[in-house]
Amino acid sequence: MDRVIEKKGWPKKRIMGIIIAVAIIGLAAAAYFFTSGKNSLNVNADRITISDIRKGAFQEFIPVNGVVLPQTTIYLDAVEGGRVEEKYVEDGAMMKKGQPILRLSNTDLQLGLVTQQTNVYNLLTQMQISKNAAQQNTVSKLNQQTDIDNQLKEAERVYKLNKHLYEEKVIGKQEFQQSENNYNYLLEKKKLSDKIMQQDAESNEQQLKQARQSYEGSQNALNVMRQKVGDLIVRAPVDGQLTSLDVELGQSKNKGERLGQIDVMSGYKVRVEIDEHYLSRIFIGLSGECDFAGKKYNLTIKKVFTQVTNGRFQVDMEFDGETPQGIRRGQTMQIRLALSEETQALLLPKGGFYQQTGGNWIFKVNGNGNKAYKVDIQLGRQNPEYYEVLQGLQPGDKVVTSSYENYNDMQELVLKKD
Repeated sequence: MDRVIEKKGWPKKRIMGIIIAVAIIGLAAAAYFFTSGKNSLNVNADRITISDIRKGAFQEFIPVNGVVLPQTTIYLDAVEGGRVEEKYVEDGAMMKKGQPILRLSNTDLQLGLVTQQTNVYNLLTQMQISKNAAQQNTVSKLNQQTDIDNQLKEAERVYKLNKHLYEEKVIGKQEFQQSENNYNYLLEKKKLSDKIMQQDAESNEQQLKQARQSYEGSQNALNVMRQKVGDLIVRAPVDGQLTSLDVELGQSKNKGERLGQIDVMSGYKVRVEIDEHYLSRIFIGLSGECDFAGKKYNLTIKKVFTQVTNGRFQVDMEFDGETPQGIRRGQTMQIRLALSEETQALLLPKGGFYQQTGGNWIFKVNGNGNKAYKVDIQLGRQNPEYYEVLQGLQPGDKVVTSSYENYNDMQELVLKKD
């Protein structure tokens, strides 16, 4: 006989397991729902900076500092070494060209001058003795030539007379030939005497020329020595102000050592130091602007020193037109050095946001002003005040430009006001 089998209910453990599983799935679904949405953060609007995006004039420039220097500086170096014996003026004095500044002493140079003077005087004395001897020799030869000329004339007269008498058969051939031979002898002697006189004149001229050259060389050496001794008195090479005079009485200065400098007061320039990062973009002709006593002045780069020291290089800038009144040597000036021409661009004010975003994105405020959401942007050039916006924003947009340090991972900011 069949027996009815009674159905059993689900065990309590199984029911609890199902409940727990459903709860876990529910929590996971809730977590997914909440995490898949935008990360939001409430922010006090009064504690952040909201800036407007606008279109305006943009110029890429860098702020640099420069030191005012005279336009022309002449350095004073010791042409000759020596001991400082006397100072005629003090540092800062206004000088005229040729005015003495200080006097050095150098015993070796002074002894050298005396020796050279003695050499010149000795050479001059020797030249005079040689000249007198040459003159006496010439006089002696002239006397001999005069005797020969007189003898030749007499021999010629006798020869011509005897020739006539011989032709008339008044005298014999022996007497005629004797007079002829004597005449020919004196004639040759006359030619030899003329040749000797010519050689003597040429020799005297050559000796005189050599002596003159030797004397001139010695005289030039003496002049150079006098100049060297004269250089022991240091004089102002141009009109200007004496600065950086670093000498004391009794101090020894070596040849070539820097003594000071003369600043020519005809104008000023500004020597500017620039970071080496900009070396490839700096060239002669770039302009800059500075403020002095409430007035703007324009400057232009005139010289670029490409040598880099401690990560910086230097340029010289000169004022265009008017030079500021009252500037002084050594004064520091702040200059806006333009790296590009002024153009129209979309401008984004600079702020702390760039440190976290690198300029790749920014929080843009919605039309109601109660939220700001993350948008991608692209920036171009920059100056100390603005970035140039290339993509992602439009004129009239409002963006958060203060630091994003506390909400860098947020997708949306909810702007609250107190």
